Amino acid sequence: MHIPEEILTEIYGHARSEFPNECCGWLTGPKEGEKVDSVRRAINAYEPDSHPTAHDRTAETAYVIDGSDLLELNRALDGDEPPRVIYHSHPNGRAYFSETDRRVATDPWGDGPAYPVKQLVVGIDANRVVEARLFEWDDSVKGFVAISEFGGAEI
Repeated sequence: MHIPEEILTEIYGHARSEFPNECCGWLTGPKEGEKVDSVRRAINAYEPDSHPTAHDRTAETAYVIDGSDLLELNRALDGDEPPRVIYHSHPNGRAYFSETDRRVATDPWGDGPAYPVKQLVVGIDANRVVEARLFEWDDSVKGFVAISEFGGAEI
């Protein structure tokens, strides 16, 4: 999947504006093909006391897409420009798919991804966006694997 530079720049700006918390959102594009052409920012509504899997974390180390945003994401899946990629940032500067990321992005019954999208993780620190990686579900390993890497930016 090709993510245009201007889309990456917009995501990186979102990550910077939310730092030191994680940002989240999704990219949309035509149903057919591997193109993305729009960024939809979401609200990170992480609340440690009510999170079902990570009570010991904060918005600096976890994200939960706000309920109304999540409803919009779900409704858009059947549209002409559906969500193609869900993104979030890691304020520790590393773009990896954590165990919590895996649990959240995987179907609760373990049958595949929770949504028919790829996952983009942006590693950002106090000084710059360090890197980003795009992950895709791989049936052969029953998990997400890195399929693309993107350079960072002075944002």
